[in-house]
Amino acid sequence: MKFINIGYGNMVAVDRIVTLVSPDSAPIKRLIQDAKDDGRVIDVTCGRKTRAVIVTDSEHVILAAIQTETIANRLESDGDVAMEDEEPEDEAESK
Repeated sequence: MKFINIGYGNMVAVDRIVTLVSPDSAPIKRLIQDAKDDGRVIDVTCGRKTRAVIVTDSEHVILAAIQTETIANRLESDGDVAMEDEEPEDEAESK
């Protein structure tokens, strides 16, 4: 499973992300408020301004303090920011 850093040491599973949006529009503000009312918001901003909203396949809404473009770039790159939590192929074959 791959994870990306969404700021301040917080990670999210890439496979669970449905959408990544800016929090500025009225429909997204309503989505955030509805999720807060239902207890589905995960706020990882550490008290800073919300700059990105991530919606997961479990309908959780994650509020992040880094720009949507930054998160999108991390999603596109498979380099240093993505972490694998899988066994190496050699160990998986020997089982």
